[in-house]
Amino acid sequence: MKRLLATPIILISILFFGCKTNTKEVKEDTINVDRIEMNLEQANNLASLPLACVQKEYPNKTGHTLGSEEDLAGPQTLHPAFYGCFDWHSAVHGHWSMVKLLKTYPDLEEADRIKMVLSTNLAKENIMQEVTYFQGKHNKNFERTYGWGWLLKLVEELHTWNTPFAKELEQNLQPLTDLISEKLIDYLPKLQYAVRVGTHSNTAFGLSFAWDYAKTANNEALMNSIRERALYFYEKDTACPIGWEPSGADFLSPCFEELDLMRRILSEEAFLSWMANFLPELRQADFKLEVARVGDREDGQLVHLDGLNFSRAWVFYGLANQYPDVYGHLSQLANTHVAYSFPNLVGDNYEGGHWLGSFAIYALGTS
Repeated sequence: MKRLLATPIILISILFFGCKTNTKEVKEDTINVDRIEMNLEQANNLASLPLACVQKEYPNKTGHTLGSEEDLAGPQTLHPAFYGCFDWHSAVHGHWSMVKLLKTYPDLEEADRIKMVLSTNLAKENIMQEVTYFQGKHNKNFERTYGWGWLLKLVEELHTWNTPFAKELEQNLQPLTDLISEKLIDYLPKLQYAVRVGTHSNTAFGLSFAWDYAKTANNEALMNSIRERALYFYEKDTACPIGWEPSGADFLSPCFEELDLMRRILSEEAFLSWMANFLPELRQADFKLEVARVGDREDGQLVHLDGLNFSRAWVFYGLANQYPDVYGHLSQLANTHVAYSFPNLVGDNYEGGHWLGSFAIYALGTS
């Protein structure tokens, strides 16, 4: 049955995205498939996802804490920059998606519209209102740490895009960037235990994206804070129970996100030694991990598992790219995970449209 289930997935990949597939060898749920390479057509398809939602105010899950009736307001009033895409963090990584795609593919069909949307939403006055929100009494910790990580990832993408347009947007975001960085530095010493879940509050994920920004922007204070706390939380971890994953609505892997953070902050010698105790089975050339299967893509929680496939893939790609002699074989496992979920991204009834495109773009960018 597993062989029969896998074949249509690959056929969809061929028909919809034009990727090449090799189905000569089937081992349990792992199929040898070629890597899906991003191209302009796919970029245009993926760009349609954030464009459809970053300026769409409703429906909206605000996560807003009311201190009094005076705090009653609509999403765009509360968050004039990041009010769309159902929730604040999805709006943030929707903006990251547009920046990433436009930066990589300047000839996007909607390039002019994307620039207009970015200029409008990330205007200086809108960002200052976002800063004011985070300084309010009742929402100081809003979106900690998932949304914070994505905000810093957005700024990192702008920082490495050497155009006047990107520099202007980065400058507009600077007050919010500084505030989020300061909040992380203040928060981390107080966090006594890492949050080890497969959803938004996962500590390792938030710190990984914050680390990327801090390293790129040469923010030594933030780097030192992240490094110190990551070692405190994770340096002595052994035998991560990957067999316990996933939970029913995970879009992150607690084991692999921790791995991904430690890969960033440890030296080669220290990381390989740590991995020998943390997930030694990953060194095996025949290591297998079944893709996370989605039972209903119209269910906003169940579709999280497509996100898990993408986030697993970016961890595998990152590990394989950095240490090809030891972990190069994991690229094939990453390919399989992407091939399962990628063909389903664009669709009217797909509940992941407001956020999953970002996960796919990031996974393909690490491949």
